[in-house]
Amino acid sequence: MTMPFYVAPEQVMKDRAEYAQKGIARGRSLVATLFADGILIVADNPSHSLHKISEIYDRIAFAGVGKYNEYDQLRVAGVRHADTKGFTFSREDVDARSLANLYAQFLGNVFTHEMKPLEVEILVAELGADGRSDQLYHIAYEGTITDENRFAVLGGDAETIAERVAAGWSGTAALPDALRATVTALGGPGRSLGPGDLEVAVLSRRNGRRTFRRISEEEISAVLSSEEPTGNAPSRQEPVAGSDAEAASSSTDDGAAGDGSEPDPPK
Repeated sequence: MTMPFYVAPEQVMKDRAEYAQKGIARGRSLVATLFADGILIVADNPSHSLHKISEIYDRIAFAGVGKYNEYDQLRVAGVRHADTKGFTFSREDVDARSLANLYAQFLGNVFTHEMKPLEVEILVAELGADGRSDQLYHIAYEGTITDENRFAVLGGDAETIAERVAAGWSGTAALPDALRATVTALGGPGRSLGPGDLEVAVLSRRNGRRTFRRISEEEISAVLSSEEPTGNAPSRQEPVAGSDAEAASSSTDDGAAGDGSEPDPPK
């Protein structure tokens, strides 16, 4: 009689964790940081259609790294949950903490009970209103939630990038200064990231009720080169902040935002 194959539970959990960590580390990194007027999210992502950063609700943004098809499903589920809760109760009842808890429960259940864990790390960011502080919730592949109070780094060589971000971080920095510092930290000493390599979005208090807005390549180029944007865009105190109409037109989703991102292959 053959004996059943047995693996210790501790070894199973360790193997799953290593599998997920390797998949996430192969992906390109993402940084979310607080600045004077809100929250800036910058991703190393050359794709123009597969977005890593998306809008969930009025003051809430979603970002993910890892396998695109896996974290995009989480994004869609978050949009539907937020829309349903806001319609059933009120828009003020939709908050990032409850959404992060739902994500954490789902990721934890998959990690514990399924054969293969999700190779993703996600971020839920909320712009504070009525005197409340801005929130950054980092949810790991096994369901662990970390409440970041300054910045969050996901994917790639996260520890090294976090050290560079911490060295140049300032919560009172204006958006152009915060963007330049974040791009420098994301690229590192041996790599220079251009506008075509980046996906950038903000949750800004200057954007009206719908605070989420994507930053175009032209605006990124103007900021990184320390030049003012050109064209017919209205002049603003914040060079890369836009109006409500721009914010509404920049988001494409079934109720809120554009698709999440990851280029070829989606890692």
